Amino acid sequence: MHKSERLFQLVNHLKGRKVAVTAKQLAERLAVSERTIYRDIQNLQTSGVPVEGEAGIGYLIRDYDLPPMMFSPQELQALLIGSQMIKAWTDPQLSQHAQSAIAKIDAVLPPHLKQLNDNLPFLAVGYAHGEKDQNHSQIIRLAIESRNRLCLYYEDAHEVQSTRDIEPLGLVYWGGKWTIIAFCLLRNAYREFRLDRIKAVEKKEETFLFEQTKSMAHYIEIVRSAQCKQ
Repeated sequence: MHKSERLFQLVNHLKGRKVAVTAKQLAERLAVSERTIYRDIQNLQTSGVPVEGEAGIGYLIRDYDLPPMMFSPQELQALLIGSQMIKAWTDPQLSQHAQSAIAKIDAVLPPHLKQLNDNLPFLAVGYAHGEKDQNHSQIIRLAIESRNRLCLYYEDAHEVQSTRDIEPLGLVYWGGKWTIIAFCLLRNAYREFRLDRIKAVEKKEETFLFEQTKSMAHYIEIVRSAQCKQ
């Protein structure tokens, strides 16, 4: 790891902490010696970074803003691709935030990286994610965040329509379609619902709690366990 990258990670790790971090903890995190950490702390303080603390007690940084761009070209590429995917495949609200992020990144790129956004090797096209799916996606995402139950008007692969009250746990993009992972109150079990098969969705007043046996993490454990047995 280059010194400049290590200093950046050091600042990022110390910034805004309420509890001081010892040199030993920092050394283990960055895979360097404690002596290197002490030198880096001294370099940061000399350059004007307000590192508080001392050897044997620990360090932290309060109210300090990092320079606007300290990313490698590869990190910028990852951020831009991720932002484009969010812009193309999620709901209007997240799409707007992604577009804002892309604009901020582009505004502070140095000249030699200005063409990075135009020459990305990946393209995220959102024409298959229509307005209906976008609106449904936003309602579902907000319901997941606020832990509100939903009422789905759904049509399955056999064109059989049904109404389901669900507790939405997460949205998963499988590389072609968005799927809601939910706890179905009718079946009293996990169920998957494809976003493009939802005819309508209503947010309900009732709320729910994530539990150890009712969460995305638990669902993923079940899926992985089933795959291992195959």
